[in-house]
Amino acid sequence: MIAVIGAGKMGEALVSGLLKAGTSPDDLIITERYEERAHELSQRYGVKSVSNADAANQAETIVLAVKPQDMEALLAELAPVVTPDRLIVTIAAGITTAAIERRLAAGVPVVRVMPNTPALVGEAMSAVAPGAHASAEHLDRAEALFRPVGRVVRLPESQLDAVTALSGSGPAYVFYLVEAMTDAGILLGLPRAVAHELIVQTVYGAAVMLRETGEHPVALREAVTSPAGTTISAIRELENHGVRAAFLAALEAARDRSRELAGE
Repeated sequence: MIAVIGAGKMGEALVSGLLKAGTSPDDLIITERYEERAHELSQRYGVKSVSNADAANQAETIVLAVKPQDMEALLAELAPVVTPDRLIVTIAAGITTAAIERRLAAGVPVVRVMPNTPALVGEAMSAVAPGAHASAEHLDRAEALFRPVGRVVRLPESQLDAVTALSGSGPAYVFYLVEAMTDAGILLGLPRAVAHELIVQTVYGAAVMLRETGEHPVALREAVTSPAGTTISAIRELENHGVRAAFLAALEAARDRSRELAGE
């Protein structure tokens, strides 16, 4: 039995992905603080909504999909009922496995996962890291939860702040870029809808090329960049405005904030 505690957007994406991958609704339970939302999800997916304590009692794998600020209260509620034969999987940003382990019974295995929002369309990038008591079998179980909603990589927890900065927050950078390029298209005289469609398909196509060809991004960029052409003129302006350096600084800032959240 798998329990998803906190069926927000990411929790719902996980439930949907597991069901599409063949998990029976009878093997999934959810918890949700808002009764109307719980009823909506139960009707949509055919899964049972229960209390947090019931979820911990019934499920062998318990996914904590609540917001970081709600984690303290949730762990206080779960601590009396979670035993070391359960697996805790957390997707709360900035909360370490050690912080969760300290609030639960000794020996409870915890696996930390950093997914991103493309889980909503089955294209997430998730990084999985073990806590002190998590075995290879626990990691396998955690990975199996997230493969239905995208790709999974296994890393040490010390690298998850970098993952948070790169792929966890990464979709926001892409959306920001699309927004800026759409505005540029309008400046150049295109209707907003046309500019948006051009950029979205271009970003999608470029991502598929990167994944399917396996080529280095430099090689793919150079294939588009003719001598004295339009692309190199644009690239020169990007370099003159320090776009590469800005990305480096932005990701360092995101990593540092993730570390601060862990400390808090």
